[in-house]
Amino acid sequence: MAAFLKTAGVRFKSMELLNLSFMHRSISNELDRALNNERLEFLGDSILGAITATLLYERLSDRPEGDLAKIKSVVVSEDILSGVARELQIDTLLILGKGEENSGGRSKNAILADALEAIIGAIYLDSGYKAAFAFVVSFMEAEISRVLEKRHHQDYKSLLQELCQRLYHNYPVYRLLKRSGPDHARLFWMEVIVSDIAYGPGTGRNKKTAEQEAAKMAYEALEKDSAE
Repeated sequence: MAAFLKTAGVRFKSMELLNLSFMHRSISNELDRALNNERLEFLGDSILGAITATLLYERLSDRPEGDLAKIKSVVVSEDILSGVARELQIDTLLILGKGEENSGGRSKNAILADALEAIIGAIYLDSGYKAAFAFVVSFMEAEISRVLEKRHHQDYKSLLQELCQRLYHNYPVYRLLKRSGPDHARLFWMEVIVSDIAYGPGTGRNKKTAEQEAAKMAYEALEKDSAE
């Protein structure tokens, strides 16, 4: 915990509150006690949204509301927040139930993103809005820059769907080719069919990740073809 505080650049008066922010609901189910980070995550989500909106409002004074909303939706997305959580090594500090631990909970984007939001909520309760603002700024400014420069992880499934509608007036179809490994280390192979042509396979620890990989292959191939 001390290493996390140093890496994150934050201080806590209540270590109990910080500890609570790492507690996934799966552990409270096993303990039969309503003690988890969901309420902190709810609070942190709102605070994160307000701070991010403030940063965008101040930084992009020439952009209309619609553009700000689109950029905000990307920078506070599950993919980006989970990446920040991994950089802060939040995955090593999560307190999970045995079932969630065995199913690879430490690597799940949703759990990591929720934990980061819970920490933001805990900082707010422990030290106030100014401290929460400083913590969010420490990683959010860089993420905003990546999004503006298009260096962030993109949602290739959405991009591919838009491209298919524009080029072919249809939708891509995803197909599971195979899966392997035990439940806690399962690997999926997915391909995507676009106008009777298969692209892939994409691989990942879950279907969503494998579909994104396949969609990326298809999107980049179709973009190249349409540009020629």
